[in-house]
Amino acid sequence: MIGGRRKMTSITRDPLLAIAKAILWFLMGVMALAALACLIAVPALFIGQDTVIEHLSKEAPNLDFPQFIMAIAAVLLLAATLLGILFRIFQLLKQIVDTVGVGDPFVPVNAKRLTRMAWLTLAVQLVSLPITGLVIWIHNVTEGTGVDAEVHSNGVDGNGLLLVLILFILARVFRKGAEMREELEGTV
Repeated sequence: MIGGRRKMTSITRDPLLAIAKAILWFLMGVMALAALACLIAVPALFIGQDTVIEHLSKEAPNLDFPQFIMAIAAVLLLAATLLGILFRIFQLLKQIVDTVGVGDPFVPVNAKRLTRMAWLTLAVQLVSLPITGLVIWIHNVTEGTGVDAEVHSNGVDGNGLLLVLILFILARVFRKGAEMREELEGTV
């Protein structure tokens, strides 16, 4: 019993877990603020539409402004969605880190969390597709004008899909670990 308590104390005082929690809290804060900024920018874009069009008409007089404004608004809404999904992924990861700190990571709820994280990571990939398409469209309609719209995203990312697969596999590992642990506790 004493050895078990010593082990649990050493886990709860692990500096790596403390750093991970701090980073995850920071990332969750950044995602929340960025999503809020995107959501505030959408109505601001429509409220200040005349000013935006006036400014852009000097740089790109042949631009279809209503369609351009709608594309920007769609990118902002999709970005807010993407940021919300990332917030939830970091939140689930923090909950898993919390169980590691307590010394009990192989619990069924962590398998569920990992499965949710896998599905959410897949959703990130899917939400990235229309964002990429819109950004490419914006780039194409502003090409040759004074408006700078560079494309940096490639849509679905191979690394992201690999992460989805890894998370699904880890969810099964955790599920099996929790089952084995329950069986072991039942035999003792």
